[in-house]
Amino acid sequence: MELTAKYIAEYLGGVIEGKEDVSVSDVSRIEDGKPGTLTFLANNQYNKFIYTTNATVVIVNHDFVPEKTIKPTLIRVPEAYQAFASLLGLFNQNSFTKTGIEEFCFIDKSASIGEKAFIGSFSYICENVIIGNNVKIFPHVYIGKNVEIKENTVLYPGVKIYHDCKIGSDCIIHAGTVIGSDGFGFAQTSNHDFQKIPQLGNVIIEDNVEIGSNVTIDRATMGSTIIRKGVKLDNLIQVAHNVEIDENTVISAQAGISGSSKIGKNCMLGGQVGVAGHLQISDGVKIGAQAGILSDIKQKGSALLGSPAINIKDYHRSYIYFKRLPQMSKKIDELTKEIEELNKKLKR
Repeated sequence: MELTAKYIAEYLGGVIEGKEDVSVSDVSRIEDGKPGTLTFLANNQYNKFIYTTNATVVIVNHDFVPEKTIKPTLIRVPEAYQAFASLLGLFNQNSFTKTGIEEFCFIDKSASIGEKAFIGSFSYICENVIIGNNVKIFPHVYIGKNVEIKENTVLYPGVKIYHDCKIGSDCIIHAGTVIGSDGFGFAQTSNHDFQKIPQLGNVIIEDNVEIGSNVTIDRATMGSTIIRKGVKLDNLIQVAHNVEIDENTVISAQAGISGSSKIGKNCMLGGQVGVAGHLQISDGVKIGAQAGILSDIKQKGSALLGSPAINIKDYHRSYIYFKRLPQMSKKIDELTKEIEELNKKLKR
């Protein structure tokens, strides 16, 4: 895909400084940019590279002020990083345009396949599946009965979607992810063994959701496990039965959300965060890496850290003392010894 600087500027609503007729066909990092590539500068730590890069076009913020002569064509925009991200999406749209059904697939006769869809080899499509227009299903994908996948969604190799689940439009689900496996539901009997509780619900994933590799999202015991529109899940995340994650929430790798917990809109959960079951987390909450959430978070927009998690400012104050515990312990031992010696002298 080849784009001119003029086209890029018009697409982004930016202002050109330099040659508007130069073209790019790839992207690069600014520190090792090559001729014919597009790059960006959004962090001042990388300013030095704009004077040495061989990239043809560089996207910069409106307020960037050069200190030397710059060889590439510049395109000034309000937010360089965001603008570059949208251009990456434009390049990516054209990276895979394959359509049709490859050999060695099984597709039940009752399944409905939309226009311009692609189904890779060794995929298995069960009865009554509905696949929308322009859906891309890579090899070795399993789609259970009654599943619905809306338009423009991409399922990468090895994705497994169990029966009755619903996937929205413009979603991306990466390799190895399992949607709709049984929730972890067991009832202990009088004999101390465990009886499995049937998981009769499903998983609903709304529009514009991206799910990383090797994520597991369990089906509900009854009703639905719900991932609302715009949610982004990193790799290796566990979402248990009947969880609800509201719009535009972002969760980093190795987090675990226990059953029936509800996470609000626009939240951010760091890596390895653990959320106990049946909790409510309000909108806009930020939770630092490895935090443990054991109770409801009712204050919108709050930030927490630690396990059990506390307000992040309180955590930082506490950590000052925590770092000093070895020295404090030594001082306490010294004071204890002095007190003991004084007591001995007083008893004489």
